[in-house]
Amino acid sequence: MIRRGLYAGIGVGSVGLAIAGAVLPLLPTTPFLLLAAWAFARSSPRAEAWLLAHGRFGPTIHNWRERGAVARSAKRAAALVMVATLAVGAVAGLPAWLLGLQAAIFAAVSVFLWTRPEPPAA
Repeated sequence: MIRRGLYAGIGVGSVGLAIAGAVLPLLPTTPFLLLAAWAFARSSPRAEAWLLAHGRFGPTIHNWRERGAVARSAKRAAALVMVATLAVGAVAGLPAWLLGLQAAIFAAVSVFLWTRPEPPAA
């Protein structure tokens, strides 16, 4: 019972962060939706079904669960946001060590994303 409530809380919190990510340019949406689907699968079949049936987010979750696939448009958007983040940091005068750390993390994330398969064409 406590575990189920914890998972439900993680799911609800993740959906909240995903909603914020849809509005805020530097906060990702998809990872939080994937986390919410994972948590709801362990706590609330109804909430999981709602996410999976969602017109915009459901296909992304299905593609990830079934194939580990990421759409090319999502890969491009992520790359654009990462480059923009580095550029804003450089213009804002972040220390070189911090920019280097960001660049290394973004490079690792990019390698991960671009090595994921793409979903089949609809």
